[in-house]
Amino acid sequence: MTGRAPFDFFGCSDIGQRRKLNEDTMLIDDRLGLFIVADGMGGHAAGEVASAESVEAILSMFNNDKALLDRIRASEAPPDKDLHKASRLIESSIQFACYHVRGLAEVDSAKEGMGTTISALVLAGHVGFTGQVGDSRVYYVRGDKALQLTEDHTLVNWQLKEGLITPEQARKAKNRNVITRAVGSRDYVQVDIQSFPVQQGDMFMLCSDGLHEYVELDEIPQIMEKEPELACMHFVRLANDRGGKDNVTCIAVRLN
Repeated sequence: MTGRAPFDFFGCSDIGQRRKLNEDTMLIDDRLGLFIVADGMGGHAAGEVASAESVEAILSMFNNDKALLDRIRASEAPPDKDLHKASRLIESSIQFACYHVRGLAEVDSAKEGMGTTISALVLAGHVGFTGQVGDSRVYYVRGDKALQLTEDHTLVNWQLKEGLITPEQARKAKNRNVITRAVGSRDYVQVDIQSFPVQQGDMFMLCSDGLHEYVELDEIPQIMEKEPELACMHFVRLANDRGGKDNVTCIAVRLN
């Protein structure tokens, strides 16, 4: 996918080197300024269904509130009430996806246990928002610095925050991919929401863990200097060259 808008963007997804099925789903909607990476889980339990259905559920709710995003986009200083409504929209749309996926699993036993991560980015004028569940990521790049905006909801990250393991132990842990939050595993999931100012030239990279497991934070800015299409292709190639043990999905966005 590619296009022109208040931002340049591109997204791509690759099956990787070891998987037989791509369970990742991505969404780019330049009308809404909405970008999503979803990494399905469950294997035989239809992880690809969970990720695709979640993305569609989120999109349906955003389409119903496009006027709110347009209002924020058109304002130099959006009122706090509109910013709060936008944050609530992100949270409620992901909750709706969670309820929807859980319902699908309850009526089809073959899908029991399916779930997905969700990393969502919304760009509306001078403001950006993220919504996060699981261990896909959103990175923010300004100049030669990259920042991981989202927090990984993983067992290892929780142990690290609690001081139960060291950073070195975390890097070597065999259970690094055990997640503590997922869309669809229950009727409700806690969603991390944040908003922040953005400006011309800011860049964002969304990805599944099939990419961020293989890329270092200080490598990201230089790659993101490329056009979004070339940056995405570079990231996917890098992940596959370094092992590619999982599906690899990447979206690159640059504000004009």
